Amino acid sequence: MKYIYQHSQWPNFTWDYAVIVPQLTEVRHMQGRILGKMEALGFQLKEEAILRNLTVDVVKTAQIEGVKFDMDEVRSSIARKLGMQVVKEVKPSKSVDDFVQMQLDATKNYHQKITKKRLVGWHSLLFPGGMSGMYKIRLGDYRKEMDGPMQVVSGAMGKERVHFEAISSKNVPKEMTAFINWINRNESLDKVLKAALAQLWFLTIHPFDDGNGRIARAITEYLLAQADNTHQRFYSLSDAIEQNKKGYYEILEATQKGNLNVTDYLTWFLKTLLQALENTTHNLGKVLAKANFYDQHSATVFNARQKFMLNKLLDDFFGVLTTQKWAKMNKCSPDTALRDITDLINKGVLTKSESAGRSRVYEVVM
Repeated sequence: MKYIYQHSQWPNFTWDYAVIVPQLTEVRHMQGRILGKMEALGFQLKEEAILRNLTVDVVKTAQIEGVKFDMDEVRSSIARKLGMQVVKEVKPSKSVDDFVQMQLDATKNYHQKITKKRLVGWHSLLFPGGMSGMYKIRLGDYRKEMDGPMQVVSGAMGKERVHFEAISSKNVPKEMTAFINWINRNESLDKVLKAALAQLWFLTIHPFDDGNGRIARAITEYLLAQADNTHQRFYSLSDAIEQNKKGYYEILEATQKGNLNVTDYLTWFLKTLLQALENTTHNLGKVLAKANFYDQHSATVFNARQKFMLNKLLDDFFGVLTTQKWAKMNKCSPDTALRDITDLINKGVLTKSESAGRSRVYEVVM
């Protein structure tokens, strides 16, 4: 079996245009429609949509690799860096702040060239202490031969399965030079397809000890920003990947163990990007519903705890709202939580859920 990079024509990818053109056309059409909708929004709604999407994108990009970030920390970090306001600011950890900085550099500065210095800078932001869990990793440079072969492995010790073995460390500098030159080259290739190929190419080189998946997706977002010709991100590819993470790893493994015809991989990428765009249409509906809710209650007075919880309920609230959950999330007593909830019921903002039976579960009146 040959890995894709062991073929003599590497990295000259080929694909069947007749197969992918219908999908690419649909992607481009949906991108245009969504960008048009976003431009038609007022400043505040547009800002809300951007903040919502960037928060999801950062959380999901990390989650694909098994890294869990607190959504409120991510939202606060993004808002502060972009000069936006949030109802209840939460101090983010350094790891969250640094990750957000990488993502924003990739998308806000999409006109700036990719360089080795920029990539190793992103890598250093992912591992500010030079540690990945309990393991020390190399920062400021690509992986070295002394680190051993770079393999993607699963299974218990003694029963490991090697899914992929990356390019030899000694060839990484040359491979990365070719990759970076290609990224920065002006060519007729559609930027959406370039984003897809960049992700595959970078992951095949696997230039760093760790964090390659997260950096690959930052590069992908960088090129998608070029495709949209705006740094304002309204959809999240990482969110769509996370929804079918198994499929993501399966197509990567199949492609890296195949030949240089990557039609199947591009088909998967475009399908996943379409899902991301459809998710945005759904999320935009939530943003508009939230705006309509506050328009209806423009004269209603809410205290800070109530405003915080209403924003949670109108965004992505997990589970059901109870007095105990209100108290825990606001760090207040159950009595205070019950007074807050009762006040909102009297104002016609909350109601007891009919599907809750005898338990006290509440939902927003829309």
